[in-house]
Parts: sequence; structure tokens; C-alpha cells
Amino acid sequence: DRSKVLGFANDIGSKTSHTAIMARSMKIPAVVGLKSASEELANGQYVLLDGFNGLVIVNPTDQTLFEYGHLVRKHVTLEEKLRDLVDKPAVMLDGQRIILSANIEQASDAQLVREAGAEGVGLFRTEYLFVNRDFLPSEEQQYQAYREVAANLKPNPVVIRTFDLGGDKFLSHLQVPTEMNPFLGWRAIRFCLQERDIFRDQLRAILRASAEGNVKMMYPMISGLDELNQANALVEEYKAELRKEGVPFDENLEIGAMIEIPSAALIADALAKRLKFFSIGTNDLIQYSLAVDRMNEKIAHLYEPTHPAIIRLIKAAIDAARKRGIWVGVCGEMAGDPVLVPLLLGLGVHELSAAPPLVPQVKCMIRRLKSTETLELAEFALDCESGQEILMRCQELARHAAPNLFEK
Repeated sequence: DRSKVLGFANDIGSKTSHTAIMARSMKIPAVVGLKSASEELANGQYVLLDGFNGLVIVNPTDQTLFEYGHLVRKHVTLEEKLRDLVDKPAVMLDGQRIILSANIEQASDAQLVREAGAEGVGLFRTEYLFVNRDFLPSEEQQYQAYREVAANLKPNPVVIRTFDLGGDKFLSHLQVPTEMNPFLGWRAIRFCLQERDIFRDQLRAILRASAEGNVKMMYPMISGLDELNQANALVEEYKAELRKEGVPFDENLEIGAMIEIPSAALIADALAKRLKFFSIGTNDLIQYSLAVDRMNEKIAHLYEPTHPAIIRLIKAAIDAARKRGIWVGVCGEMAGDPVLVPLLLGLGVHELSAAPPLVPQVKCMIRRLKSTETLELAEFALDCESGQEILMRCQELARHAAPNLFEK
């Protein structure tokens, strides 16, 4: 029950861990990577949780509360101004149209998508339908959830990701063995291809929901052609089952893949021949490319979205998609960061998907930018050897374009 949660304070994690991502999507303050909060905090203590700056202030003074009250009022004022953009399109100053979608976890989040002014769903994290349950959801239960979202958001598209379990997302009722390196282990598409009964229920449910006409599907954690070919073969098998049963579905369902493993970015051209779209998952792409555990606060400073290698991998995936005539979007945390949005647009991304609370800020940024500015930024980034310099240039452009988003 979200209404009973005021905030999160965790010993471990980073701003891209799933606790932080979920908190952002629910507009719940969260501070992670505190190391010893569970030992130092006690029930009944009065604390101030600062999700903006990553601080937990115990027994704040009246002066501190006054200062934070001022900060909250400024934030509320900004939110009220951004609400004016809800019904406006995400169009750059020179007319370039950007598709701005939202990331969701539950069918009930469809309402948040509309309220944020997003154009459909760019990432439906279906694994959250599987957690906090005594039993796995049936095909019918999944179908009802997927169909509900698609029906509520017509004609806007809904991109459903097959479930991405493992890493820091587990199911207590599945007998999943403990792994030394869970982020590199039995997760996502690897899990699904071995647990065929579970995967069959989900694929059939998605196919059935596709009869609504606005559903797309994508696979997570694709590392090579073998996984993609196996998954696509299963889809064709289950399509044949549904035809035989007389169950309607979209024969032309668009299927895509997450580009979140370096190997996928490097063979993006081969993948693009077999897919209708890419969605770049920057969170894992950064983690795997830079060998940085995003749950480990000790090395959080090495998690660098503007690292030159990351910029070039993203560009490689975009170029491969363009070459094959398929669309490409970004659904990782970079897509919800107004500072990094200009860079993504300059690299050639025309579809962004962010947590619903971040959509208004991203839309504001898009509407303040010119294509020429973003292209110049991307050219600089692709030539630059320093992630810090790239970040500084991104900050300069973002603050110049939309200073109201950065006032404190």
C-alpha cells in the first residue's frame, strides 16, 4: 500500500538501483547507500529525508525545517508550472517531434501515464506483477493486466518487456539458487528460455493482449542471436497455438529488444535485421560496460553515464537501427535526466521513456532545445576523451535551455 510509505532510507544501493527507481516512479523520497542507517536510526526518531541531495537529517532544527519548507514550496511551484505542458507535444523549437513515453510497473499506473502527459508506455516492467505474491500469476491474470493498460491508453503504444527477474529482483516462491554474481547469472531472457512454462504463459498473455492493436513486446538482456532466435521461435509456436484455438491476436505484433549488454550494442546491426525496434537500457549498459555494480555505493562514483565508451556504444546501436530502418528509444534513467536528454537527442534518439513523475521535466527540456544545439553537443561528446568534460558540456546546455528546472 503506497499510501502507508512516506520514504525509504537504505544502507545499500545507488540512484540506479531498483529501490531508487521504484521510489522515483511512485514519487516517494528515497535515500540509498547510507551504509549504517539501520544501525543508527531507531523507531520513534524524528528525521528529515532529503531525496534531492541524498541526506537523512536526524532531529532537524527549526531553522533546517524552515529552509526545507522553502525548498519544498519552490518544488511544488515548479510542478504546478510543468502541469501546463501535460496536453502539449514534446516538440523541439525547430519542430522536431520526440515521442515521450513513461515507464510503469503495474496496470494501475496507466492513470499516472495520462496525468504526466506521456504518449503511452515505453517500458512495462512486467516482473513486478510477479513479486509480493504467493503464486505466480496465471496466463489469464497477466492477460487482464496487459489488456487493461493497452485499452486504457489507446491509441498510444504500450511496450511490454518480458519479465526481467534476477540481479536485485527475486521471487521468494521460486527455488532460485544463490549465485555469486546474480547480475551476471540466471536472469531475464536466460531464465525465461529455461523456464518454458512460465515464459509460455507470459508470451501467450502478451499475444492475446496485442489484439487491442497498440501493444509492442521486447526482450531484456539479449546478448546474442541465439537467444533472440530461440525467443522468436517460441513466439511463433505460441502464435500457432492461438490460431488453432481461434484466439485473436495481432499478427503484426512489433517485437524489439533491450540493448543493455555491450555485446548487443556491438552486434546491433545483426539484431536489427530480426527486430522492429531497439530500446536502450542505459542502467545495465553502463553497469556492464564499466564493470560497476550499481548496488555498491563504494564505487558509485565510477558509474558514469557520460563515459566516452557509453556514448559510443549508444551511438553504435542508434546507427545500426537507422541503417536497418527500425526505431530506437531509450528507457533507462538517462532518459529521465534533463541534463542528459539533449545529448541523447543529439545522438539520434527520437523516443524517450521515463518514470511518470519525470516526464514533465523531460518534456520541458525538449521544448526548449534546438536540433542544432543537440547535434553540436553530440559531436563534441563523440570526440571527447573525458566523461567529466562531456557532463559539464551537457550541464551547460541544459541550464541555458531550461534554467527553471535547476533553480534551488
